[in-house]
Formats: sequence, C-alpha cells, structure tokens
Amino acid sequence: MLHTKSESDITSLAPSSPSRSPKRPVYFVQSPSRDSHDGDKSTSMQPTPSFNSPMESPSHPSFGRHSRNSSASRFSGIFRSSSGRKGSRKRNDKGWPECNVILEEGTYDEFDDDKAFTRRFQALMAFCGFIVLFTVFCLIIWGAARPFRAEVSVKSLSVHNFYMGSGADFTGVPTKMLNVNGTLRMMVYNPATFFGIHVSSTPVNLIYSDIVVATGQVKKYYQPRKSHRTVLVDIEGTKVPLYGAGSSLVVANNGSVQIPLTLRFEIRSRGDVVGKLVRTKHRKPVSCSLVIDSMGNKPVKFKKDSCVYN
Repeated sequence: MLHTKSESDITSLAPSSPSRSPKRPVYFVQSPSRDSHDGDKSTSMQPTPSFNSPMESPSHPSFGRHSRNSSASRFSGIFRSSSGRKGSRKRNDKGWPECNVILEEGTYDEFDDDKAFTRRFQALMAFCGFIVLFTVFCLIIWGAARPFRAEVSVKSLSVHNFYMGSGADFTGVPTKMLNVNGTLRMMVYNPATFFGIHVSSTPVNLIYSDIVVATGQVKKYYQPRKSHRTVLVDIEGTKVPLYGAGSSLVVANNGSVQIPLTLRFEIRSRGDVVGKLVRTKHRKPVSCSLVIDSMGNKPVKFKKDSCVYN
C-alpha cells in the first residue's frame, strides 16, 4: 500500500537512511496543496521513494533534530476551522497559531492617585479639626481667665525730704524750687487660681498743679497665683521749678507749707495662661489725692475714698 508523505518527512528521513538496495524507480503522487483556500485545490508533485525495511519507513519514529522538525510539520497542519477549511491564522516562529490578546485600556495609577488624594485630604481635615479644637480650647481658657484682675490698694506715702525755696531754672529764670523724696507703699493681690501674673507700671508721678514734682517706677516682678505682695516705690524730685504755680503757696508763721498733690499711675498685669499662646492683660489706673506738710514727720495714710481705682 502506498502512503502519501509530506515534504518534511522526506527531507528528514532521506539523508539519514543509507542505501541498502539498488535504486528503484521513483514515482510521483499528486496530493492537495496545504496553501489552498476556499475549496481551491492545486496539485504538487512529490517524489516518493520506496523503502525496503521497517526502519526506513517514515512511520517509524526517529530521534534527533530532523525528527522534531518533522513532527512539528505534521502537527502544524491540524488547526482547521469548523467548516473543514484550513485556518488562516498567522503563525509564530515555532509554528503555533497566534492569538489576539485583549489588552485592558488604562492603568491602575489613577486608583493609586485617588487613594493618595484621599489620604492627604483626611490628613488635612484632621489637622484643621485639631486647630479648631485647640482654638476653641484656648478661647475657653482665655474667657475663664479674663475676670481675674490684679487688685491694687495704696496704703501710705512716707516723705523723707520736702523742701521749698527760691532758685533759678537751667535758663536762669528766678522761680521757686521744690525738692521731694519719699517712699510709696501699696498692696497688690493676684486673685487668679491657676496662673501667675507679671506686674509692672507706668511712671508713678506726684503732681502739683499739672507739674510733676516727683516720679518713680514699679520694678517689674512675677507674682504667683492667689498671693498678696507689698510693693515699695521710691519717688524723687530734685530742684523742680514751680514757676507761676509757686505763687499760690502760703508759708505759715511756723515756716511750714502745706502743698496739695495728686498721685497718679497705672498698674499693668500680664498673665501667661497657656504659655505665650493664651495671655491676659489688664490695666488699672490709680489716682489719689493727698496733702503734704513740709514740717510733718508722719507718713501720709490713704483712706478708701482718697484713691480712685478704675
């Protein structure tokens, strides 16, 4: 029985088979071409040799590079359509039909960007929420600390030196001159229950007819919460010209002079409630009226109605 052999089988087996018998006549078998399409058939003439032994038969498997090429050529033609026609798919370098791979459009980077944006937004919202809560907390603390103001009470003024006489100012104009030297004693109370205060003041002025005849300054200090402190202020005025205001002063028979004066200054307090973030500041103006006798030796004591605390 004659077998139709493919061209690849003949190529792989022909060189490897030695010639053991005399050459026989070669005949040709007409077979349909593999490259035909849509039912068209074309003839190709292929020489078919005769074989004397089973080893020479193309049906016997042979090992080696030629056999692999032959088997690849056999199986490369089995892919056919359901209609019986040969598939027209493209083949790769190994003979397998190529498949169309569906690629998804777009990337997953946009999802990563959305997650990153969400995380940033959440962090921003958390930070803003913290700022709002901290601000509300600071406002509550500030409102709770606002009513606590330093309380001031002027007690007395001790005059160490008081002298009035004639003289001349720095331009040489003759006028009455006044020398005053004394100590002011007052009490400061911090009513705050949870913070201390820093206490200072404006210049402590002793005024006669709008002329400052003596001045002093409260030294800045820190006062703890719920505490009292006695503050002493030295006031001094040397050779202060009175000009026309001195004409109203009358000297008594015993040589004493009584001068009505006004004590005026302002106490300032600052409380650091939450560091430098929350602070309370208060000002308390003080104005006291008094009369100094040049011959007196006792301190001038201030009554409750002698001073005005605004």
